[in-house]
Amino acid sequence: MLELRPSCEHCNKLLPPASPEARICSFECTFCATCASEVLDNVCPNCGGGFAPRPVRPVTDWKGGNHLARHPAVTAVKHRPVDAAAQAALVAAVGGLPPERR
Repeated sequence: MLELRPSCEHCNKLLPPASPEARICSFECTFCATCASEVLDNVCPNCGGGFAPRPVRPVTDWKGGNHLARHPAVTAVKHRPVDAAAQAALVAAVGGLPPERR
């Protein structure tokens, strides 16, 4: 189950569970849309993968108890600002490949 991390790992912008601005990689590294596209060039600094919009967990119990109150978002912040030089090297190495081929 997704953790729904509370903020962007780079800029620490708040990303509540319903935020359409949250972007995640397949390891659930979490960044805001601005950082994912403008700072990271759609290359996760932690794994080299690409980003996709994070799904929103329903607030309402529409079926089977699968809702935010029963499965809340984590509260622990992972603030790990990206090293610009390391990110530039990673983007140079893999940024030309589409995420599904990295």
